[in-house]
Amino acid sequence: MSQTVPRDPYEVLGVSRDADEAQIKKAFRKAARTLHPDVNPDDPEAQDRFREVAEAYEILSDADRRSTFDRYGHDGLKQRGMGGGAGGFEGFGSMQDLFGQVFGQAFGGGAAPGGPRAGGDLLVETELTLKQALTGARVEVEYEVVARCETCTGSGAKPGSKTKTCAQCGGHGVVDRISRTPFGEMVRRVSCDACGGRGRVPEDPCDDCDGQGLKPTKRTLEVDVPAGIADGQRIRLSGRGHGGEPGAPDGDLYVSVTVMPDKRFVREGDDLITVVPVSAPRAALGEHVTVEMLDEPLEVEIPAGTQPGKTITLRGRGMPRVGGGRRGDLHVVVDVAIPKRLNERQRELLRELADSLDESQTADADESVVGRLRRLWRKSA
Repeated sequence: MSQTVPRDPYEVLGVSRDADEAQIKKAFRKAARTLHPDVNPDDPEAQDRFREVAEAYEILSDADRRSTFDRYGHDGLKQRGMGGGAGGFEGFGSMQDLFGQVFGQAFGGGAAPGGPRAGGDLLVETELTLKQALTGARVEVEYEVVARCETCTGSGAKPGSKTKTCAQCGGHGVVDRISRTPFGEMVRRVSCDACGGRGRVPEDPCDDCDGQGLKPTKRTLEVDVPAGIADGQRIRLSGRGHGGEPGAPDGDLYVSVTVMPDKRFVREGDDLITVVPVSAPRAALGEHVTVEMLDEPLEVEIPAGTQPGKTITLRGRGMPRVGGGRRGDLHVVVDVAIPKRLNERQRELLRELADSLDESQTADADESVVGRLRRLWRKSA
């Protein structure tokens, strides 16, 4: 009997052979969201394609398995007892466990065998500017979800008709599956795929959902993003995910927030860092400069004699903290700009200034030579 040769896991996930862990994880998340059986209830091949993606990720996310596959292929994995290829997963529950690891429980669902299945969780992504993260924002997200059919209210039966006991499981909602292993036969009790674990099936299936009780639909939702949210944080919205079967809760919706970089600021936690250019004469004399902030301009005093790289910290002028509390700080790094092109008059003025100065006026009298060397070396590194 011929046996299907498993595909190359790199090909399955669509990544190169030198892809790093983050790229592999991102590719799996993208593929799994599209192929998850909950999103494709009418596609009988969805579970097989999802299983293939999960098996590919299991190989490439494990350093030992990946190294073995790179050297010896699927045969090497089998010989070393590392699994991989068709049949690498024993049951859908293992794939749900994998989803929990990758999505932080942002997918899945399910219930004890024989009971109605809870709706799976769902993950969507949205982008904010740093200014929106400062003030908070209301964003609109659009996503596809498997929701309860409004026509049959999730029962799967055409309005006015009834349900009957499932012939496959006898109304128990579970069936026993036997699999052969090197250690003998193993019996696993799984949810009945004919009735979805409900124990009953519709006598006359609903036309809108083909008797499934659930159907894919698009939703648009406005989400309030709190001020101070950081890149990569998630917002959980209970009951906004995939619909559960009658008697089971709906899943949750997780909104993953990406805060776009801002060319004016670097964010470190709740602190903001910016650079202000100041000419050498003004740094020596001292002046007030205007910093264009995210909300409104801010006037900052540059003390006389400010040296290149000096940082001026303004308490409480950074990002707010989610949930309240003291704001972070603003760190203004002074970039003393040395002019590269001078006219003759400017050269004369600078020569006069240079002739009028001595080293005691340009260096800290209390700083040792070694201290100056260390400071200048750190700045040049």
